[in-house]
Amino acid sequence: MTGTDNIRFSGHTLDKATKAKVTLENFYTNLITQHYERKQRLEKLEESLKDESLTESQKQEKRQQHAQKETEFLRLKRSRLGVEDFEPLKVIGRGAFGEVRLVQKKDTGHVYAMKILRKADMLEKEQVAHVRAERDILVEADHQWVVKMYYSFQDPMNLYLIMEFLPGGDMMTLLMKKDTLSEECAQFYVAETALAIDSIHKLGFIHRDIKPDNLLLDARGHIKLSDFGLCTGLKKSHRTDFYRDLSRATPSDFICASVSALDSKRRAESWKRNRRALAYSTVGTPDYIAPEVFLQTGYGPQADWWSLGVIMYEMLIGYPPFCSESPQETYRKVMSWRESLTFPPEVPIGEEARDTILRFCSEPDRRLGSQRGVEDVKSAAFFRGVDWSHVRERPAAICVDVRSIDDTSNFDDFPDVKLEIPAAPISQEGEAAYKDWVFINYTFKRFEGLTQRGTPAKK
Repeated sequence: MTGTDNIRFSGHTLDKATKAKVTLENFYTNLITQHYERKQRLEKLEESLKDESLTESQKQEKRQQHAQKETEFLRLKRSRLGVEDFEPLKVIGRGAFGEVRLVQKKDTGHVYAMKILRKADMLEKEQVAHVRAERDILVEADHQWVVKMYYSFQDPMNLYLIMEFLPGGDMMTLLMKKDTLSEECAQFYVAETALAIDSIHKLGFIHRDIKPDNLLLDARGHIKLSDFGLCTGLKKSHRTDFYRDLSRATPSDFICASVSALDSKRRAESWKRNRRALAYSTVGTPDYIAPEVFLQTGYGPQADWWSLGVIMYEMLIGYPPFCSESPQETYRKVMSWRESLTFPPEVPIGEEARDTILRFCSEPDRRLGSQRGVEDVKSAAFFRGVDWSHVRERPAAICVDVRSIDDTSNFDDFPDVKLEIPAAPISQEGEAAYKDWVFINYTFKRFEGLTQRGTPAKK
């Protein structure tokens, strides 16, 4: 027996050892990633130079400009980014774990949406895996169907996501303004959402929380997916049990609008009355969740296609198909969807629309989208005539009224939330944030975000 066999390390020592291990692992992983990304950017540049009819001196100039950008990126990447670099303009969102503010970056004048998440709440409510998954997918999903993230950073109190500001608001607000959408409008939004869902499935992610609140509209009225807090990927850090044992969710953990068994007009009015409060509640509504997710026996990307069917129903009928008086009743209706998924006769919809909803909301292995992803959706008769290759370039089904780059008229007002970004308290000497190591490697800076310059917006 050696003398070290009986050593008992304190929790504080173990915590510090874990932090050191994670820090070192992340340091070297980041070095490899940075080298790979830099190489990719250079290859992309060289590829673009082949296509252009440029002289050798012009090509050399472009290479020089690229090298300068890379140098600037390294310098700016090393600089510390904090809340003091942004001026808050307006509070545009509120959630269970933080707020969203419209902010302006002081040095470039660019306007962004800043999502602020409180670390203490993340730890207490076991949301660390969710916020890590959101940050990771926003780093990876750099394309037109997903809200772009430019930076992420932290201080002792909060996590910050700096994302592109989409002034068109969200689908929830649009549906609350309209009683129902025409089939032509619904076709457009469901088609765009299908392409957005397919794009994240191709990256290996399942969103798990597709609902109108998470379908944002850009300045032209086109869809972008947001809020990947419940998104699940392939990494250990996206699983709650990576941080602590996962406490099983039950139907009572959800909050649902109180909607009694009334006729469709009164049901729609009641749903709308309660809908906004639902959006800001701790967990949200189970109305859009696929039955297999509740069963906790395993599910795949098909779960997102179910949610799209529920949204399509809401667009055409005026409220989702399973809304009830209590979360337990909603849960019961979702689980017995074969009987409860009905169409009110007083809100007539076309046979092709009805058939498409029923194909989305069906058994996982028979569901529209389950075999070939978005290719299944394209083949449905309801989407006849959709120009899938150019849908995003065409005018949106409903025009969005946006007057300036910082126009917030399509968002709610939050007069009770202070505009100032809450500053972290100065920690006492020797005081360490509890298990703060779980947020290591959260910081991110996008190449385009740091190397572009803009004109300051009018305040």
